[in-house]
Amino acid sequence: MSATPEAPKTGFQLRDLGKMFGSGSNGRQVGILGALVVIIVFFQVFTNGLTLDPTNLINLVNQNAYVLILAIGMVMVIIAGHIDLSVGSIAAFVGIIVATSMASWHFPPAVAILLGIVIGVIIGAWQGWWVAYVGVPAFIVTLAGMLIFRGANQFFGNSTSVTVPDAFTYIGGGFIPDFGPSTLYSNGTLLLGLLVAVVIVVQEWRARRTQTEMGSQKAPLWVSGVKVVVLEAIVVSATLLFAGGRAGTSFPVSGIILGVLVLVYSFITRNTTFGRHVYAVGGNWHAAELSGVKIKRINFFVMMNMSVLASVAGMIGVARAGASGPNDGVGWELDAIAAVFIGGAAVAGGIGTIVGSIIGGLVIAVLNNGLQLLGVGIDRVQIIKGLVLLIAVGVDVYSKKQGRPSLTAILMRGPRSSQGGDASAPIERPSIAPTNSAEESSRPKSTTPN
Repeated sequence: MSATPEAPKTGFQLRDLGKMFGSGSNGRQVGILGALVVIIVFFQVFTNGLTLDPTNLINLVNQNAYVLILAIGMVMVIIAGHIDLSVGSIAAFVGIIVATSMASWHFPPAVAILLGIVIGVIIGAWQGWWVAYVGVPAFIVTLAGMLIFRGANQFFGNSTSVTVPDAFTYIGGGFIPDFGPSTLYSNGTLLLGLLVAVVIVVQEWRARRTQTEMGSQKAPLWVSGVKVVVLEAIVVSATLLFAGGRAGTSFPVSGIILGVLVLVYSFITRNTTFGRHVYAVGGNWHAAELSGVKIKRINFFVMMNMSVLASVAGMIGVARAGASGPNDGVGWELDAIAAVFIGGAAVAGGIGTIVGSIIGGLVIAVLNNGLQLLGVGIDRVQIIKGLVLLIAVGVDVYSKKQGRPSLTAILMRGPRSSQGGDASAPIERPSIAPTNSAEESSRPKSTTPN
């Protein structure tokens, strides 16, 4: 097999632009990232610069961190071929218990947080058992969970609000502490931005070195250079904006928690056996089973993980509000599901990325924020959000039916992959099972949401 030239003979090609952000389904997020940029520019112009005002950006992160955390777990659930409708109710239930443990039982905040996570594990194990070992469709299990834990929230809290101590609110409304000499910018946030900038360069260098050692095809060097420059420009701009807010503010702690979870789960889904098995289960259930994947175990842990992240999101939501109430978590599951599908996940499962779901969540967040800044009523905001979701998924599905790539993958078009997902390929599948796409996969109906 002849070696692939380092650079295309015809100069710049559209596929090279996709290589800036990865190949395969990793490039699916490029299109929605472009849409996010367009939305930001639009609202920045029509709100007279309020969209990128430091105070507004800080509020944007604080207001949406818990929904984006839910999107991290939800994309894994959807990749595996399921859906979870209970996350908002679980978040509310965990929130009221954690708040009560501090207000009435006098638990320290650290112990209360640990209690919330343990409750999330127990709830997740309960729902995961029904899905994985009893065989009840996740749609039904989590619909029941939505009703059960919403009622439990109101029963346990007597449909009243329970305040939390100031020490607990730090995880939902706190900021990176400042230090050093007084300047126009937060030194803590500047240091964080510098760290991220260094990591981007090191990560790109390591990726190219790994490709060289493995003898795999690499993008041209100039593509890596442009990618690094673009990402560094974004990091520097964001750092200065977050560091330049009003005195006493900087990058939110909830954003730090979100960032850590994104890094951890991106590594899990892309670089671990468990992550590859999640894609395999969603992409082709029969092939994964014949390849030795423990289907029940994967489904169990995917559902349990979702509940744990819901508990984390619920605690951050309570911390930001300063109290837990009966209306917490209402509609959170819908925003999380919308973020995942707008971010490029496939309805049939097997396709999706953590980063793509975060970008999809940011599209919803910026859309919400921008429309509010323009004075658009909540009724019209809901209509617009629904249309955006419907159009995004509808156009994607239509493009695939016409034999064209997903529009969210147009910018990375190259040789068409037959895997259907960025991590579904590592498992060698028997030829008796179809492997062309998630839509052609044959799986029990119980694993596919309607």
